[in-house]
Amino acid sequence: MNKHHESTGPADEQQITLRGPAELADALPYLMGFHPDDSVVMVALHGGRGRFGGRLRLGIPHAPKEWEPVAEQLAECLVSGSERRGSRPDAIVVFLCQDPADGVTGHQTMERLRPFAQLLRTACGALDVPVLEALCISGGRYWSYCCPDSRCCPEEGNPLALPGTTVMAAAAAYAGIHVRGSLRDMEARLAPLETAGAGGQQEALDSAGAVLVSRILDTEGRAEVAGETLKLACTLMDRIGRAPTGPVSAADTNDDRLISHDEAAAVILGLQDRETRDKAAQWMEGPEAASALRLWRALARRCVGPYVEHAAAPLTLAGWVSWSTGDEPAARVALGLALRADPDYTFAQLLHQACNAGLNPETLRRCLRGERAAADGGEDGRGGHEVHGGREQRHTGRRPAPRTVPPQATKRRGSAPGGAGPGAVVVRRRARDSKRQGRRGSRSGR
Repeated sequence: MNKHHESTGPADEQQITLRGPAELADALPYLMGFHPDDSVVMVALHGGRGRFGGRLRLGIPHAPKEWEPVAEQLAECLVSGSERRGSRPDAIVVFLCQDPADGVTGHQTMERLRPFAQLLRTACGALDVPVLEALCISGGRYWSYCCPDSRCCPEEGNPLALPGTTVMAAAAAYAGIHVRGSLRDMEARLAPLETAGAGGQQEALDSAGAVLVSRILDTEGRAEVAGETLKLACTLMDRIGRAPTGPVSAADTNDDRLISHDEAAAVILGLQDRETRDKAAQWMEGPEAASALRLWRALARRCVGPYVEHAAAPLTLAGWVSWSTGDEPAARVALGLALRADPDYTFAQLLHQACNAGLNPETLRRCLRGERAAADGGEDGRGGHEVHGGREQRHTGRRPAPRTVPPQATKRRGSAPGGAGPGAVVVRRRARDSKRQGRRGSRSGR
């Protein structure tokens, strides 16, 4: 759950009062840090003045039969999460954001989603928390599901304010808050490549997996692979760091050119080992962080075809570095995609929960600094510490042998209803999981 406050500037220096559906619709991108297209967003309100509290986001489930259980789980998650942080919501605001499909109007989209909005209102009401406002944002217009007055909420909807023309926009600009564009744009930076090079990358992953599986099964070979993976990652970070940066799309394209298919395959498969991934997570601050983030994004884009699930490791690392460096919106996007790739990826689950709960990443940073200092001091790794979600656990002796899965067909776990999108609370299916076919290389631990 995303914990933000009404203040858009430093603590208690600037507060914005929002009045009515128009200002709420305009404020949504600033509350989330991006335009949450194809999303249901719920925001908790506290006190008589309606101070913004916790918020959550989930991709709108495509199947209407999923709407009722999803609505119940979202309401429960927002209310219980707020209570854990010490304050039960006094009210909730709901946003349903979805652009019209081809040949469909925004009004038709709004009407199609009306039953979902009603289910969300009912689910919140069952927990004794009223929905103060429920808005649909579609096709550049907004509608209120709560206001029956056609004078202020006409059937054709009201147009959204022009970007940068509102009080909220001015206050956000003054406070240095920037909206990153749409959620779809942010996801695209981390999506698997669909260029002609995707086939070559898959072949490289197949070849690397055939070689690495036998080596990782051997204790000494596993240690060698870990060392090679981290060394190669350092080399790629240095190469990326020396390259000039520019506009986002150009920078991503340039980063992709700097990494060969074989190099990407070696690091992607090496990061499936939990210990190797945890060591890579130590590059989370200072000059290393920017290059590491660019590398993890580039590697996530290389997890093509049947290797999509392997993206959970680089996506989680990208989310961790983003969170560590103060970019919470980007962190939630990357961690949400990691959980979409592998809903059971433990490290992503823990980071996602901590980031959305508004916890301070310094706790985990201290643990990772300690790990790095111990390694630099000559520890052999057999009596060190293992970091998981900000908690430090002592372990002795050898690690269990890694779980290795050949690249041939294996079944993949299902995803949350509607696809757990970035920044979303991961909502599990209650009755069934969908399984998809895919191929994977070696993966050990999460």
